[in-house]
Amino acid sequence: MSDQQEQPIFSIEKLYVKDLSLEVPNAPQVYLEAQQPEVDMQLHTQTQQLDDGYFESVLTVTVTAKLGEKTVFLAEASQGGIFQIRNIPAEDLEPILGMACPNILFPYVREVISDVVTRAGFPPVILAPINFEQLYMQRQTQAASQDAPATVQ
Repeated sequence: MSDQQEQPIFSIEKLYVKDLSLEVPNAPQVYLEAQQPEVDMQLHTQTQQLDDGYFESVLTVTVTAKLGEKTVFLAEASQGGIFQIRNIPAEDLEPILGMACPNILFPYVREVISDVVTRAGFPPVILAPINFEQLYMQRQTQAASQDAPATVQ
């Protein structure tokens, strides 16, 4: 019985849209534009411990489409998930929260963004896959270089 308690546990308890926002500040004139807007995407991840063995991970995606300085639309969705993570070594917890959880959440937030943009009357925005492992490693490298003491020459 004690062997079962020591087995690593990683499970999805709940997936949900935590926040959703859409702005089309220049409607209806923007619908008459023939040019293709320039689309920019920003990602943000956030995690917090909810209870013993339970963590919330939130992946926020902000998509902004512009024609020059004029905003065509701004769509932002925060996809949340509650994950049960138990019997995982402490040094492995941060990578799980920083890579595995956002990887699970991304397809859901991608669908929400595409749907809300389409409902606003625009062609769907299909977000390219994201390599969360690479993003995590970049953040770790940046954090390590910021924490390193400055060298004097």
